[in-house]
Amino acid sequence: MLELRRLRLLRELQVRGTLAEVASALHQSPSSVSQQLTLLEREVGVELLRKVGRRVQLTPQAEILVAHVTVILDRLEQAESELNASMAEATGQVRLAVFQSAALALMPATLARLARDHPLLRVTMSQQEPGAALHDTWARDFDVVVAEQYPDHAAPWYPGLDRVDLTSDAIRLAVPGSGAPFGDIRSLEEAARAPWVMEPAGVASRHWAEQACRQAGFEPDVRFETADLQAHVRLVESGNAVALLPDLVWIGRPRMSLRLIDLPQAPRRTIFTSTRASAVDSPGVRACRVALAGAVSDLGPEVGGTAASR
Repeated sequence: MLELRRLRLLRELQVRGTLAEVASALHQSPSSVSQQLTLLEREVGVELLRKVGRRVQLTPQAEILVAHVTVILDRLEQAESELNASMAEATGQVRLAVFQSAALALMPATLARLARDHPLLRVTMSQQEPGAALHDTWARDFDVVVAEQYPDHAAPWYPGLDRVDLTSDAIRLAVPGSGAPFGDIRSLEEAARAPWVMEPAGVASRHWAEQACRQAGFEPDVRFETADLQAHVRLVESGNAVALLPDLVWIGRPRMSLRLIDLPQAPRRTIFTSTRASAVDSPGVRACRVALAGAVSDLGPEVGGTAASR
């Protein structure tokens, strides 16, 4: 009888790519992971891993085992969900991954609802970049991810993850207030002469923002890079930069010393949740999704409301 614990290491290697990443995710040493996989090879009597440069690659026989392990893990998770669903209260733990602006705008009310309605449910939250968080939810590091999708930029797709749209918000050009440097900008085209702050290269929001500028006829002068959108806001308010920012950023902030300018075609960002198909019916996952929807409802017209200068 093959040991599931060792078989799972094969799937982890397929998902994460290196023995070091597997060891880190499972809180083991790389040598321990390697020894367990060597034992598994002896048990099955066929080669499971091949050296490719400094990395290892799964053989076709290993891929066959991984396919079966994935089904087994899904069934075990589904069994756990059904067991929890048979109880009167949502219990256990739900691990949430959330990007920054959603964490600030939605999570305080979401967590308060969960504490009130499901006191036996333990919810943990980790702030993560959406693309990485989708991967990590597929890899079983998280149970629910709150992610985003920019216009015409499909979010990463992983087999076995569902998607439920939560809300959407407008994306606008943020410029300093009147009287400040660049405070006279009235359109995206006029922002060609201003310094920009954007998120680091490689994320969807950065690619979308650069494309929006190029479609307006210029290459943005990106002088500042940070994944912290609150830093974007401060740089704009202080007259040091302009930025393209989604409306969720403004939830809960005092009246701003900057202006928001509508963009052509009124682009909107979609915010959605994802979980593994085997966990969809988990009472904890359902409770989190209901609480998130309630938090969005509480915001009313503030999310995705009509454009206005502020």
